[in-house]
Amino acid sequence: MKMRNRAPRETAAVAKGSTRTKIASRIRAGSTVAVAVFCALTFLAACNSTPPKPAETKPEVKAPELLTGRAAFYKTYIAARGYAADVKPFRIESVPTSEANGQDGKATIWRVSYASAAQHGAKPYIWSGSNLPDAPPRGVSPGNEDVYNPSNASTQVFDPAFLKIDTDQAFTEAQKHGGDKLLEKDANLPILYICDWNHNTNELIWHVIYGGSREAAKLTVAINASSGEFVRVEK
Repeated sequence: MKMRNRAPRETAAVAKGSTRTKIASRIRAGSTVAVAVFCALTFLAACNSTPPKPAETKPEVKAPELLTGRAAFYKTYIAARGYAADVKPFRIESVPTSEANGQDGKATIWRVSYASAAQHGAKPYIWSGSNLPDAPPRGVSPGNEDVYNPSNASTQVFDPAFLKIDTDQAFTEAQKHGGDKLLEKDANLPILYICDWNHNTNELIWHVIYGGSREAAKLTVAINASSGEFVRVEK
């Protein structure tokens, strides 16, 4: 009787173990399929996704740069020496723009004209710190070469060592000789600066010009560019 009862129990245990094995196999198979599906979806997502574009940054707009006449001169002088070793300046002049009225002795564009006896030529160099669309590029750029005539009084060269007074100092002195009264009437009146050699008195002169141009000037005051002293009212 015991032998007969053991067989069914063993058969039942085997059947029960087989069922558990099948269930475990199915669970493992299901897990494997799930992992495979997850990997496939991850791979497809990686293939279809595009890397995010970096945020576009607008280039920083620089503010207009202003310089005094003497500072702009020395920036152009370095470049002019590349044109000819014997170059000497004969005129420094500010260029009027809407970015600066010149009342602090500064401008965004300066033009310095040089002459070379060895090259028999004259050539301007322009310094610009302007943002205006029609302005020369920032920094120093050369102009067109012209013929130089040493006997021409309007192109009388001078030694840079004479240039000791800057335009802000010349402006301060010119204010004492009529300029202050003009600015009281018109606070936005533009001021131009021209520096050249006076061959009659043998001195370097800053011409402080109150107005939009030399021809339309309301007042022009001559200041000695070596000493800073008042010379005369020219108009």
